[in-house]
Amino acid sequence: MASGTRRYELTEVPEVVGACRDLTRRALSEWFGPAGAPGQVAAEDALLLVSEVVTNAFTHGGVPYELRLDRTGGRLWVQVSDTSPVRPRPHGPHRPSRASGHGLYLLERLSAAWGCVPRDGGKAVWFEVEVPPVPVAPDHPWPEG
Repeated sequence: MASGTRRYELTEVPEVVGACRDLTRRALSEWFGPAGAPGQVAAEDALLLVSEVVTNAFTHGGVPYELRLDRTGGRLWVQVSDTSPVRPRPHGPHRPSRASGHGLYLLERLSAAWGCVPRDGGKAVWFEVEVPPVPVAPDHPWPEG
């Protein structure tokens, strides 16, 4: 498996959230093989969280300017940086019936870890998702005997 870091400059265009998902999907596939393929729980969780964090950066975070992806062992580490120093915080208790406001709840439930750190006068919201290897099916599923 390849290791590495990918950085992408964010632009304010309507397609940016989908573009970030696509970039993340490619990195997952290249770095984690079948474990990062569409349909795998960890990959789907990562894509949902990328959508949430990038959307929140555009909605609440000043000017978002970077998506960074890193592979660290069996985890995908994602960071979205913006120009606002205001840390994300929930707007009251989570209510599933609300049309929006689920991003931090999803980060808490689906990521292995997440946080927010100061960066260049703004902040970076980051999260990690564990990407466990896909079990390899044996050539002969039943023991011979």
